[in-house]
Amino acid sequence: MSILIKNGTVVFPDKAEKADILIEDDVIVKIAPKIASSKSDETQIIDAKGKHVLAGFIDMHCHLRDPGFTYKEDIRSGTAAAAAGGFVIVCCMPNTNPVLDNAGLIEYIYAEYTYRGGVTVLPIGAITKGQRGEELAEMGLMDAAGAVAFSDDGMPVENGNLMKKALEYADTLGLLLISHCEDRSIAGDGVANEGYHATVAGLKGISRAAEESMVARDIILAETVGARIHIAHVSTRGSVELVRQAKKRGVKVTCETCPHYFAATDKEILSYNTNAKINPPLREEDDRLAIIEGLKDGTIDVIATDHAPHHADEKNREFDYAPFGTSGFETAFAVSYTYLVKPGHITLSKLSELMSANPADILGFDGVISEGAIADITIADLKKVWTVDAQKFVSKGKNCVFDGWELMGEITDVVIDGEIVICE
Repeated sequence: MSILIKNGTVVFPDKAEKADILIEDDVIVKIAPKIASSKSDETQIIDAKGKHVLAGFIDMHCHLRDPGFTYKEDIRSGTAAAAAGGFVIVCCMPNTNPVLDNAGLIEYIYAEYTYRGGVTVLPIGAITKGQRGEELAEMGLMDAAGAVAFSDDGMPVENGNLMKKALEYADTLGLLLISHCEDRSIAGDGVANEGYHATVAGLKGISRAAEESMVARDIILAETVGARIHIAHVSTRGSVELVRQAKKRGVKVTCETCPHYFAATDKEILSYNTNAKINPPLREEDDRLAIIEGLKDGTIDVIATDHAPHHADEKNREFDYAPFGTSGFETAFAVSYTYLVKPGHITLSKLSELMSANPADILGFDGVISEGAIADITIADLKKVWTVDAQKFVSKGKNCVFDGWELMGEITDVVIDGEIVICE
């Protein structure tokens, strides 16, 4: 089957220009200013006039809640929500029930997503058995089964010696560790950023030191053994600077942030909106600006969602007792475009790099539009202004910190492996 995308502005790594794209089977075979439409009934035409054509987005960090918590989300609803947000590949974290800590469960994820079709799901295996931080999981066997990376996300590896051994083992096998940097002894039972707004709201604070001390530790460990480390959901100015200095020293460190850390601040907690209860917590304005600067100068490599859906009953509780997390697939691009590209902080090509090319490169595959590449493409109408209504989300998780916000940029079409998954 052939697909011809016509009249769009194609976003390349260094420019954006008018071009048509011809897809045969699952491959981009031609990119040119004008490609004649085929008379064959088998060619599907997508008219992208007035729209921008980007490499499909890749999310390095999400929670699909399957197995064990499918009342919050499952692979079918999660991948449908991801597609609605323009994502073609998502990497799901292992904090499920049971934990993704063995080859059989990695194979289960592949079997489920293959059966459902659509967005590709790449499972992230646990670093330690049961995410208990006591004994390394069989990362080699999970790698053979298809795990794309390893993390104890949500349950940081607190034992420094065990984390060092994990890095050494991963380096030997060429595997990537993703670190949830949080010293839980410092975070304690805090529920919001430690600072003025938590004090005003009467909420227990989480010190930025909880994140920054673990970022420093894991950078030092990675530097010591010469291994790669990827720092998840960076939220503070101190963490940005720690990564920046480590990169200057040649440490093999990459990192990600999420849209809520460069678009929102801890002011959101003043209304006791539990959708603003996120871990790490929303920080202060100077942290938000530091995150933006880190995205601009290349310190931060990736924009991930940390999509964390919850059932409405779980979030409809007192702030102290509600779970952490916000649903993020369906707003990620629009928030990023509205708060990064529209104000002139970065270009659309840079945003594509942060949401497609860089995560692909870190994970070991291609994430750009080019002839010969797999046809994973997202089309967006950048002029579209819309108001977030979380109750209309495809995701089961309606818990979104951006609910009610006005955003710019709407996903209209998504092509995955040469098949049209969403079409306006």
